[in-house]
Amino acid sequence: MTAKPLPFRHNRSDFWNERIDLAAAFRWAARLDLHEAVANHFSLAVNDTGERFLMNPNQVHFNRIRASDLLLLDANDASSMSQPDAPDPTAWGLHGSLHRKCPHARCVMHVHSVYATVLASLQDSRLPPIDQNTAYFYERYVIDEKFNGLAFEEEGERCASMLQDPKLKVMIMGNHGILVLGDNVADAFNRLYYFERAAKTYILALQTGQTLRTLSHEIATKTAEQIEEYPEQAERHFAELKAILDDENSDYAG
Repeated sequence: MTAKPLPFRHNRSDFWNERIDLAAAFRWAARLDLHEAVANHFSLAVNDTGERFLMNPNQVHFNRIRASDLLLLDANDASSMSQPDAPDPTAWGLHGSLHRKCPHARCVMHVHSVYATVLASLQDSRLPPIDQNTAYFYERYVIDEKFNGLAFEEEGERCASMLQDPKLKVMIMGNHGILVLGDNVADAFNRLYYFERAAKTYILALQTGQTLRTLSHEIATKTAEQIEEYPEQAERHFAELKAILDDENSDYAG
């Protein structure tokens, strides 16, 4: 049976290149099993202050989202939640708060990916630098230990208050999941991908029961800085992912 078209699909031509990138990120998050059913959400700021942003429509599977489906919202306009295709209330609460309070958070990705969520469920949710991928995040994340239910607006405001430092690119949301920030879609998706890989490495290492070989502060710091400064890594990674979709004649850019 052919899936029915999304009821709210119509001509949305503003910020078309940004829409295409974000749609590609949704498709790859689904393919890599980083999402959870229809519960997770990505957003992308499209103006200088960051308060206007694109976001996925309410309760739509990542694998169906196209560029034209994305909502254009204003974090200061509460009437956004009264439109027929309004975003998920928790998506609005979390992402709206971030785009109001953290102008450096250009792209925001929130998922309940398996290994990151396992890490967020441990009493000690720190990610020690035991390899190159885990070192990527050394001193670049914050752990939220005060989970207070679904991320409606009050909870979203609380989370946003913990991400004022532009150096902090990841929130390990205790008992919840992961939140990743980026300068653009490629940067955020690359960070999301590598955080899940890093969390997987750490969780599997713990399962051996053996003592971990942890990098020194100096080496972990050096490695994190080298990865952050590595030329065009995120851009090339994401360009290749889009090229694969294009080779497959995917409709993500429609």
